[in-house]
Amino acid sequence: MRAVQAVRTAIFYVLFLGQTVVLAIVVGIIAIVWKRRTAVSWAIAMYWRNSNVTMLRWVVGIDSAVSGQENVPAGPCIIASKHQSDWDIFAILPVAARPAFIAKRELIDIPFFGWAAQSIDTISIDRRLGAQAIPRMLEDAKAALDRGCRIVIYPEGTRKPPLAEPDYRQGIARMYGALNVPVVPVALDSGLYWGRNSAVMWPGTARARFLPPILPGLSEAEFAEQLEAAIEAETTRMIGAAVDRGIARPLGEGFRVKLAERLAALRPTTD
Repeated sequence: MRAVQAVRTAIFYVLFLGQTVVLAIVVGIIAIVWKRRTAVSWAIAMYWRNSNVTMLRWVVGIDSAVSGQENVPAGPCIIASKHQSDWDIFAILPVAARPAFIAKRELIDIPFFGWAAQSIDTISIDRRLGAQAIPRMLEDAKAALDRGCRIVIYPEGTRKPPLAEPDYRQGIARMYGALNVPVVPVALDSGLYWGRNSAVMWPGTARARFLPPILPGLSEAEFAEQLEAAIEAETTRMIGAAVDRGIARPLGEGFRVKLAERLAALRPTTD
């Protein structure tokens, strides 16, 4: 099965990367001409999302399931998601309505791709600025909220394998304290099927779940603790449920032991 999935994965990457490059050039040119978000740019972005979800299903065998959309407030908010694969973008994009993703400056500096991303409200964080990186990001995030966007951020800053030790950065807590809007945590299990830099993508159903929002008013430290606890606990439960249902991806004994330990820690203790 691994050999078959490796071939299916290679076909998907050719289609995925090929159309991403072409569409980035198209949207990048639109951005050069109009220098702002347009209905055409957003339509192309949604086509990119929908076509990739379809290709994942038919080429690789990965279905998509998203739940908890009712937890996203109607007004401005921050969506703070676990990040395990590129699939996470596909899960969040339609729910956020008008998202403003936080992205590394290195991505925004890529010709055409960066212009395209900025034209649909993407906010860059430039770590080369050191201490000034977060204040600059907060200014851009406030402006995006004023334009009617919902901020989307991956609090760990990069994709992590399932059950990797959490590493939440200070940016999300600073954003919570400065912007005074609800934060919606998102848990997911997509890394079981499409891992970071994975040569083999495994069939199954990748799931994302929007959790109840954390309302403004907490200290940054209290918020950070609640956010990490909510995302990590639900992500662990989702991974456990997926493994119980049975997945095609081979799992080592170390992974199973770690999962059992994490699930046991979540169970209520009795005296």
